[in-house]
Amino acid sequence: MATYHAEITWTRDATPQDFLKNRYSRRHLLRFDGGAQLAGSSSPHVVPLPWSDASAVDPEEAFVAALSSCHMLWFLSIAARQGFCVDDYRDAAEGVMARNAQGRMAMTVVTLRPAVRFGGDPQPTHEQLHALHHEAHEQCFIANSVTTEVRCDPVLA
Repeated sequence: MATYHAEITWTRDATPQDFLKNRYSRRHLLRFDGGAQLAGSSSPHVVPLPWSDASAVDPEEAFVAALSSCHMLWFLSIAARQGFCVDDYRDAAEGVMARNAQGRMAMTVVTLRPAVRFGGDPQPTHEQLHALHHEAHEQCFIANSVTTEVRCDPVLA
């Protein structure tokens, strides 16, 4: 199959910080095998400012984005195969952090809210659109890899 790599780099800042008292920056760098880099940090919901960086991507946001991105990529592929031309796809995905059945904090629900605009003919019916999203969810590698409930509530035009 395939192997994927990510390099995560963190270095303690040279400014006065008390690492042993949990007072240090959580900002770090995420590097991917294709060369993309982005700033990472803990969520300000988990580690208060200034020890986290709200402008950086936190693991919880990355998790929600991975589910949304995977669903979208499958949706586009399936739509093309079925003869529907997608002009625009936008998703306002949301993840909820709560206690799971074991009492541990976890991403318990991720809701995808894809709004898709199609061009030309044919245009999918509402039933076909829901079927496209259902198949995309069934095929999504990331959704198939997690125990989090993943919901898809398409935004219908």
